[in-house]
Amino acid sequence: MAFNILRHVQSIIERGLRKTGTLISRWTKPNSHPPVLGTIADLTRSKPQLVAENLLLRQQLSILNRSVKRPRFTAADRGLVVLLASKLQRWKEALLIVKPETVLRWHREGFRLFWKRKARPASPEPQIPAETIRLIKEIAANNRLWGAERIRGELLKVNIKVAKRTIQRYIRHVRPPRPHGQTWATFLQNHANDIWACDFLQVPDIFFRPVFAFFITELGSRHIVHVGVTRSPTDEWVAQQLREATPFREAPQYLIRDNDAKYGAHFNAIATGTGIEVLRTPIKAPRANAICERLLGSIRRECVDHIVILSEAHVRRVLMEYVRYFNQSRPHQGINQQVPEPDESSGPPMTATSKVIAFPVLGGLHHAYRMVA
Repeated sequence: MAFNILRHVQSIIERGLRKTGTLISRWTKPNSHPPVLGTIADLTRSKPQLVAENLLLRQQLSILNRSVKRPRFTAADRGLVVLLASKLQRWKEALLIVKPETVLRWHREGFRLFWKRKARPASPEPQIPAETIRLIKEIAANNRLWGAERIRGELLKVNIKVAKRTIQRYIRHVRPPRPHGQTWATFLQNHANDIWACDFLQVPDIFFRPVFAFFITELGSRHIVHVGVTRSPTDEWVAQQLREATPFREAPQYLIRDNDAKYGAHFNAIATGTGIEVLRTPIKAPRANAICERLLGSIRRECVDHIVILSEAHVRRVLMEYVRYFNQSRPHQGINQQVPEPDESSGPPMTATSKVIAFPVLGGLHHAYRMVA
């Protein structure tokens, strides 16, 4: 009887000490409390708890000593930290260089690796006959539109029972997975004749003042639909350029533009009223508007980089002359070396007396060639 009373009193005292240590640990956080309070809190803890916490702190110190900047954890380090944290009741307080969420993530990854290894078959040899594997690959290669479930149905017709996952594993070797949805390149190719693209070209004049040229081009024919020049491109001005490029409702179905702030509410209103669906390119993705970007690059390399710009009117005159040459005389690789605006009237047939004449463009910077009788 007296022994039971003593054990009961001892358990009450131990529970009280544990609660006292918990309260002290809540009041005192790591790296912010005096060592005396931390020592008092440690007196209420068992020796295995203190040893495990000491090992966890030593492990973190070892990782810091061998790291230069950011601590680098190896697979062994992660496993040891997870193991030591599982032995501590207040393991979150002993973590100094890693967050508790990270340790929990490592723990989940360890469970996944454990069950993945446990579920791995003991023998690497396939559990189905080689003839069945060969038949699955043959059916998948000859029927590109069939999925795993469709192939499984055909096998059941000849009394071959194979799981769907097994069929999926073997058909990967004979055909790549089909892409989901339509790629951007396919969309541009299918709707090139119904898509316009626009962008700005900034040109400095002789006094290093910027002049902005606004271009609209048709993707299918590479034809430059419109060009406008100004020193201060505003939303109203850009909207007016789109209005001039689409007279009598002659508008495309789509218009590609970037995320420039010059395209504002007025521009969107004109596009909506004309029946144009505006497609905004992703941020920092110039390839999404590659054809228009290539056009601006050609204008730089073939025109403005070789001419000293004097004024806004000079830029407009130079670009208008280059646009006429670009549309009516310059062949383009993207349309099989054809001209965006080919001459409908066929030239004279080539004879022994035929002659090719060169017409200078931009003062002889380029030449257009015509055959005459």
